Amino acid sequence: MKRHVIVTGGSRGLGLAIVTALLDAGYRVSTCSRTQGDALPALLERAGGDLFWQQADIGDSDSTDRFIQAAVARFGVPWGLVNNAGIARDGILATLPLVEVDRLIQTNLTGSIQMARGVLRQMLGRAGGGRIINISSIIGQRGYTGLAAYAATKAGLDGLTRALAREVGRRQITVNSVAPGYLDTEMSGTLSAGQREQIVRRTPLGRLGTAADVVPLILFLLGDAAGFITGQTLTVDGGIGC
Repeated sequence: MKRHVIVTGGSRGLGLAIVTALLDAGYRVSTCSRTQGDALPALLERAGGDLFWQQADIGDSDSTDRFIQAAVARFGVPWGLVNNAGIARDGILATLPLVEVDRLIQTNLTGSIQMARGVLRQMLGRAGGGRIINISSIIGQRGYTGLAAYAATKAGLDGLTRALAREVGRRQITVNSVAPGYLDTEMSGTLSAGQREQIVRRTPLGRLGTAADVVPLILFLLGDAAGFITGQTLTVDGGIGC
């Protein structure tokens, strides 16, 4: 039987790349996002019944609960969860509106905690283990001017990873974070040309990352070969954080 993996924020960018790679690797995938975006409808048609999408706002607990229930009804108890959905807001903390800070925390951190909680309730009722992967960020480890609130949410995900790995390890459920560096995706589209050039100069490998640089690690962590890796934050940043 094909394993079922839930991916949040799968309509574009890294999330879409993760969903596509999982389908190609033989998984059944449930994903949610606020909109389908431009590419997801074609992928839904191509997937031949192995992909389920439902509209959900990761920052709304009722919305995520409905999505988890629908995903389990469609494909059964999930083997894995990839907490990928997130937003970025650029701004000096002293002048960043509090409503934006609240939205960052609710979406990036609280929403991921709610998803992990809901999926774990399903996993713990079934023997056989499982995988939880939180997509954090190099920003949470290194910091960056204008991204203090965003950095706090991603650092929180890494803390969640370490503590949750201890809680569920005896049930053979692993919990890890993947921390990408600066990726050439829509989320980095707000960077100015000067900022991009500066990041490239500071990166030993001399370029921004791509979704294709990150996806293989996620596939590995979901697989059986990664069964003794848990509580770790694995960085994919081209060396900018070294």
